[in-house]
Amino acid sequence: MGRVLTSEILDVLPPDDPRALRSRRDLVLINAVMCQSVIMANALSAFAAPKLIADLGGGDGRFMLRVAKRLAKRWPSVTVMIADRRAIVSVQTRACFARLGWRCENLTGDVLETLPLIQPDIVTANLFLHHLDDAALSQLLGLVARHTRAFVACEPRRSAFALLGARMVFALGANDVTRHDAVASVRAGFGGRELCGLWPAGANWRLAEHGVFPFTHLFQAHAL
Repeated sequence: MGRVLTSEILDVLPPDDPRALRSRRDLVLINAVMCQSVIMANALSAFAAPKLIADLGGGDGRFMLRVAKRLAKRWPSVTVMIADRRAIVSVQTRACFARLGWRCENLTGDVLETLPLIQPDIVTANLFLHHLDDAALSQLLGLVARHTRAFVACEPRRSAFALLGARMVFALGANDVTRHDAVASVRAGFGGRELCGLWPAGANWRLAEHGVFPFTHLFQAHAL
């Protein structure tokens, strides 16, 4: 089945809407079930320790905090820029990063404008790229290729098994927003080497893309 993009409810709710707050709590549990932070940390561990990471669509920063907990001993003194439309990283989350020896900052605005300003060593994305159509993805990936040395994305795997899992999130106690968005995310997810095909042609990069059990599609790019 091809990609089908549908608007996700969480994207249009105000940050302090009770349904949005509940859905973000649901996403913490769903990320754990998908093993997203483990997959991301394992993929990142292949790279040399960075000074600056930009996390695209990083929301409240709690996902990258779980990644940081797995990497902090090997990667000291890292700064994480949470790139999102809204600055919703809490004081508590920043303090948790600080206790690991990392620093966490918000990077708000259009990523096409802000990413070139910071020139991160590594760019990451967790459940973010599937929100974009192919034209927007091509533009974003071209920008990433020009302004960093490594990129890792953990996205929904577009498969019948993942779709079944998305339809079962009610069993986790997920609210109506999460139940809708989980299915929409899988339908907009990736398979095969679709992201490799959207990476800028002629770029001198090593690319890898594959499914990771149970529900993740992993894309990695490393400049040669």
